[in-house]
Amino acid sequence: MAVSLRTAHAEPGRSALPEPDADARAHSERVRAFVVGAIDRAGGWIPLAEYIRIALYAPGLGYYAAGARKLGPAGDFTTAPEMTPLYGAALAAQVAPILAAGSGREIVEPGAGSGRLAVDLVRALDGLGAPWSRYAIIETSPDLRERQRILVERELSPPSAARFVWLDRPPELIDGAIVMNEVLDAIPPYVVARRARAWFERGVVVREDGGFAIDDRPLPPGRLANLAGARFPSDGDYVSEINPAAEALVEDLGRRLSSGAMLIVDYGFPRGEFYHPQRSEGTLMAHYRHRATSDPFVWPGLADLTAHVDFTAVAEAGERAGLGVAGYATQAAFLLGCGILDRLAAVGDPSSAAYLREASAVQKLLSPSEMGELFKVIALERGEAIAWPAYARGDASHRL
Repeated sequence: MAVSLRTAHAEPGRSALPEPDADARAHSERVRAFVVGAIDRAGGWIPLAEYIRIALYAPGLGYYAAGARKLGPAGDFTTAPEMTPLYGAALAAQVAPILAAGSGREIVEPGAGSGRLAVDLVRALDGLGAPWSRYAIIETSPDLRERQRILVERELSPPSAARFVWLDRPPELIDGAIVMNEVLDAIPPYVVARRARAWFERGVVVREDGGFAIDDRPLPPGRLANLAGARFPSDGDYVSEINPAAEALVEDLGRRLSSGAMLIVDYGFPRGEFYHPQRSEGTLMAHYRHRATSDPFVWPGLADLTAHVDFTAVAEAGERAGLGVAGYATQAAFLLGCGILDRLAAVGDPSSAAYLREASAVQKLLSPSEMGELFKVIALERGEAIAWPAYARGDASHRL
């Protein structure tokens, strides 16, 4: 997730990346051996989606399930909340009206990372006098859960910290706001290829030297083939991602939302741009030490693996759950609508070190060449009682 530097410092392969230390290399070798075992048990081939799932989430081994530092300068990427507290404060300007429109006033955040967004969002809501009942973090990583708990207890008042809960799965009913910041991009997608009008699923095999290689197998008829056929450009060879699991998560959360709205922030495109004929090799990338490469096999277990989000599919998943699209905009337009520049001005003297530090971060959040255009924010709501100041600077829902 990096300025998001998921989009910067693109490198051609492993040779251009920093070398891990001995302990990290040993961990990566354990992950590699686990993948080899999975391939052997499956008869010599697994879908690329399964490789990604193991590399990211295998208990005690995967990138998000082990203890390596992921966020910030010492990690592999920097998310918007890590850059400045003004990001969480700006989101609070929209979360507050969502909470005000309902009675439950609960905030649910799947995949809360370090917990920084939760802390900054709650602090800003308290500053606005916006009441909230509890903050539920859905987190399956024991390592991240502990880091989140430590941060919450260290930086929030005891009454606020006491209203935080950690869950393994979403609540049965949610009345309030669901906030997902760079979650969908980390859900393993299927990768589908079309060559000479034949369909294939991209998978992984073990080379003779013990490394991994891409291997395409014929894609049988079914939902995956139907989705690819409906979404891919009509002509030519093409490779891209289909992510039913991400869509299912949005639909499941949407069905649980009895009142309120879901805010989803991620990098991606509406379908017409995601499956553009010129984007013929897909969007899957690995991120290691703030560098990006298209090689998904670089240091298994040490590198993050992500793909862009099809926001049209997100909107459709919300609609299947009975939600309406309240707005869709670039991150820049959304944050400007939330008043982030007013919050920056309130930092103080424009010549002070504190102001210059925050101004630099805000510039990255808003700049078209950084995160401002690539990142999007979609809002899915149940009912029409919520005020949406965040989309006052522009709503591009028609592009979905």
